[in-house]
Amino acid sequence: MIDHTGRGKKKDRREIYFAGGCFWGTEHFFQQVRGVLSTTVGYANGTTSAPTYKEVTTGNTGFAEAVKVVYDPQTVDFELLLDLFLKTIDPTTLNRQGNDVGTQYRSGIYYVNPEDEALISQKIKALAQTYTQKIVVEVEPLRNFYDAETYHQNYLDKNPGGYCHIGADLFEYARNANPKKKQAYQRQEKEVLKQSLTPIQYEVTQNNGTERAYSNELWKEFGEGIYVDITTGEPLFISSDKYDAGCGWPSFTKPIDKKLIAKKTDNSHGMKRVEVRSNTGDAHLGHVFNDGPAETGGLRYCINGASLRFIPKAEMKTAGYEDYLPLLDKK
Repeated sequence: MIDHTGRGKKKDRREIYFAGGCFWGTEHFFQQVRGVLSTTVGYANGTTSAPTYKEVTTGNTGFAEAVKVVYDPQTVDFELLLDLFLKTIDPTTLNRQGNDVGTQYRSGIYYVNPEDEALISQKIKALAQTYTQKIVVEVEPLRNFYDAETYHQNYLDKNPGGYCHIGADLFEYARNANPKKKQAYQRQEKEVLKQSLTPIQYEVTQNNGTERAYSNELWKEFGEGIYVDITTGEPLFISSDKYDAGCGWPSFTKPIDKKLIAKKTDNSHGMKRVEVRSNTGDAHLGHVFNDGPAETGGLRYCINGASLRFIPKAEMKTAGYEDYLPLLDKK
């Protein structure tokens, strides 16, 4: 038997056990939810040791078909998981869900973290206010749980046409129930930036400075990836729009989106140029010139490497820029 006490687990992982009829459908349902890290079907809160599926189906072992749901609480709220589960069951039907009948098909919520009990009970009480019949969902601490046989794991993935008491519309609902929040990039106060940036990064972005040509390693970086504003983390350029202009500064034919860049007339140093700044961070980036490749529009965004941070393609997902990977694949 696996230790399900929750002791020694990473802070970014929590677990809860749901019994909602046939565990094939309940597992597949929770696999659709963003923030669910893993699922395991098995047998919960019975009176025997290491039962087999055949033994559980007799109804004499006290076990319920259940699903262990491991989730990241930073990504998905426990409350949402409870709400989703309750949509998949008839909470007033005892020992039955769909076409499955027997004590092993009872509905239940089994917790390993004592602090979860209060919210579960609150949800059940609120649910009771919407029904005239008695709510028969078990709410208990998890006493034991045994993994089901291998062929039961991920059953509907392996058998898409297999029996399921949960409708396809609910699977779609689960997929959309916890959409990824759009990253909010914010301008930072100068005092904050003084602490987080190097002297040259601060001088370039906040005082309209210019680094020496060939002094920043990004001028010769031509790996696949994304270039983000050093002050906010907001993506500004992608590697497929970068080219070697022979000037000693990173050069791009265009930004990811024109809305990300602000252009201003710059008459400093006796020259008439067009300065480019990041719209959100208001960081000085460099200048844009009309001597770029004709086949890509003729523009050259000459950017200080000190104003950018390069994130290689292999690290984009981990760094939170997964949504920008299709931009690279299109090139």
